[in-house]
Amino acid sequence: MTAAAVLTTALAQRRERPGADLAESAADLVAAATAMARRFRAGGVLHAFGDDDADARHIAVEFVHPVIVGKRALPAVAHHASRAAHRLRHAAPVDLALAVCDAPPVGEADPQRGEASVAATLAAAGERGLLTVALVGRFWAGPRVDHLLTLPADDPLVLRELQVSAYHLLWELTHALLEHGPDGSTP
Repeated sequence: MTAAAVLTTALAQRRERPGADLAESAADLVAAATAMARRFRAGGVLHAFGDDDADARHIAVEFVHPVIVGKRALPAVAHHASRAAHRLRHAAPVDLALAVCDAPPVGEADPQRGEASVAATLAAAGERGLLTVALVGRFWAGPRVDHLLTLPADDPLVLRELQVSAYHLLWELTHALLEHGPDGSTP
């Protein structure tokens, strides 16, 4: 076997188990999307944040663009990690908080990346009654949330890929449930 073939095989195997874990969390994704659809149907706004502001912006942009042509955009805003807890103190209880966090081991949070403030923001959101959803790595040690999706990839690049896949699935499922879900269609 060539060196290139060995490397390609090793890289594929590094992604295989975490990808299977994401597939196994389908019921959790559907439960989170159902709860999110109910909040949107009640007039809620999605507040996205995390230890990477690019994820927060990406999530907000996705949710304001309907999956189903002709359906309404869903209200969503992105917050910088360092200001999100303050801003969510003024959110309505019907709103939703969606966090993406690498969650380093306890005691190793990097405030420069916003890691400490992600947990504080989720706690503040929960105290206000917001629906809380977190897409986290396996070292998560934050507060209790309504929907915790733990993606146990050891490689931070694979974790990032799984988190992006998970929030795209939440986006699509939420829009589909608003259209065809158990609570009926939403105009």
